[in-house]
Amino acid sequence: MSESSPGPGGAVAAASAQTRARSFPATADQVGEARRFLAQVLGDCPRAVDALACLSELATNSVLHSNSRLPGGCFIVRASVRQAGLRVEVQDEGGPWERWQERDDQRGRGLVIVDALSSAWAITGDGAGRTTWFEISSRTIPYPANARR
Repeated sequence: MSESSPGPGGAVAAASAQTRARSFPATADQVGEARRFLAQVLGDCPRAVDALACLSELATNSVLHSNSRLPGGCFIVRASVRQAGLRVEVQDEGGPWERWQERDDQRGRGLVIVDALSSAWAITGDGAGRTTWFEISSRTIPYPANARR
């Protein structure tokens, strides 16, 4: 995969000086590849472990629960490092959104982890495409020395 690979719907994931993006096939083994990609972007950032945990949850949701899981599907990871902090987006090919209501159900806890580790997060989109993002503010994450401004 490259930083200009086609993404959901044939869109191209582009990179800029402040934002890096990469497309991944929506298979379970690619969640680890997405983590390696983000780890490279973050370098030795002290909150990298939290960001990687959040990314794991969002990428796993795309692989397991979105239309990206269908043959040929993919998801895109976008990471923006700025003075204000870090923002990571996972864009997938959408699909129906399920909510689990049972208290003992083991599913649906990943977003609780994202909520606990991030400063903010949200889900936007619909059945045709969805972006789930999280932010970790600069008050909780110093600007990595190896990031471009």
